[in-house]
Amino acid sequence: MRRGRIFIYLALILVIGIVVVYLVYSKMLQPLGKAAGGTPTPTQEVAMVEVLILTQPVSRGDVVTEAVLKPAPIPRSLFYEGYITNLSDAVGKQARVDMEAGMFLTKNMLADSLQQVAKGGSNAALLIPQGMVAVSIPVNRLSSVSFAPQRGDHVNVIVTMLMIDLDPNFQSALPNNTAAVIAPGPAVLLGLGAGEKATASLSVQELLKTINAQVVGGGQASTQGRSEQDVLLGQTLYLVPGESQRPRLVSQSLIQDVMVLQIGNFPKSDQTKVSASQPTPGAPAEPTPTPAPGATPVPQQQQPDVITLVVSPQDAVTLNYLIYSGAELTLALRSAKDDTRVQTEAVTLQFLLEQYNIPVPARLPYSMEPRIDAIVAPVLTNDIKPTPQK
Repeated sequence: MRRGRIFIYLALILVIGIVVVYLVYSKMLQPLGKAAGGTPTPTQEVAMVEVLILTQPVSRGDVVTEAVLKPAPIPRSLFYEGYITNLSDAVGKQARVDMEAGMFLTKNMLADSLQQVAKGGSNAALLIPQGMVAVSIPVNRLSSVSFAPQRGDHVNVIVTMLMIDLDPNFQSALPNNTAAVIAPGPAVLLGLGAGEKATASLSVQELLKTINAQVVGGGQASTQGRSEQDVLLGQTLYLVPGESQRPRLVSQSLIQDVMVLQIGNFPKSDQTKVSASQPTPGAPAEPTPTPAPGATPVPQQQQPDVITLVVSPQDAVTLNYLIYSGAELTLALRSAKDDTRVQTEAVTLQFLLEQYNIPVPARLPYSMEPRIDAIVAPVLTNDIKPTPQK
C-alpha cells in the first residue's frame, strides 16, 4: 500500500511539471510565432532635413563661396535652429572664426562685413585662457634659446639683475661725498683781499649780513670713507674707495611653465585679406623688381625681437616692471611632456662658489705671463671673415 501511494504521488508531480513546462514554453514562443507567421511590424520613417557643411577649412575673415559648401542630411530631431539650410544665406558672407572642414554651418559663424568680424576680437585673444593675459618681452638670439620656441611651447622666464647699495634718504649710490659748511664772516668772501672792494655794488659789511653760510664740497676728492687702525704703524688711517661701487649680480627663475603665444609681431591678417579680396578698381599693378643680371638674390630674414607670453595678470605687471628697470630676461624652453615646477635657488657669487665647490684663487708669489685683466674668448678660424679683394 505504501509503495502504491508513493508511485501515485510521483506520477502526479510528473504530470504537474509537464503542464507547467508546456505553459511556459508556449508563452515564450507565442510572440515569435506571431512575428514569424503574422504581419511584419512596420518600420517608422525618420524625417530628414538638409543642412550645409564645409568641405574645406575657412579662415577668419574669408568670404564663404559655394565651392566650400555642400548639403548633408541629418535627422530632424537633431536639427538646430541656428543651422543654415539655404546657400543664399551663406554665400558671400564672411567667417567670424576659423572653421574646419566637416563643420556644420551656423548663423553665428558668419558676418555681413569685416566690421562685424572685427567686433569679435582677434584670433590671438581666442587662444588666451580665461583669467590669463598676454604680454610681450624683448628677446634676442641668446635670451630666446636661439629662437627655438614656437606658438604653443612652454618656457621658463629667468631674471638677472644688478644691485647696489643706496643712501635711503638721498636714494643715491654709496659712498656719499662729504662737504664743509663755512660760517658767515670774512672767510665767506674768499676772493677779496685786504683793502679790496667787492665786485657787486654792495659793501663787504652788507654782503656779510646777506650771506648766512656757504657749503664747500670737494667732489670726487671728498668721498666718504672709513677709519681703520693700522697695526704696524699704530696709527688710524682714513680709507676711501679706489673706484665706484661694484654692482652685485643675482639670477633667479622668475616664472615657470608659461605658454608662448607668438614669436615676433602678429600678422595683420585682416588688412591682408581686405587688400587681397578687395583690390582697388583701376589701380595699376605694382611692377615686380627685376634682379640685376648675374646678381644672386639674398633672402632677408628679419629675426624677431619680441616674444608674447600668456601669464597671470600679476606676472604681467612683474614683467613690465622688470623690463623698464633694466633687468635681463632669459627664456628656457621646457619639454613638451613636462608640466612640473621646480623650486630653484637664486644664484649669486657666493652660491656659485659654495654649490659648485669653486675655490677662491690664492695669492701666489708668481703668475702667468702675459697679464690677464679680462676674459677674452679665443678667435676661431671659421669666425675670421675673409678680406674682400679689390
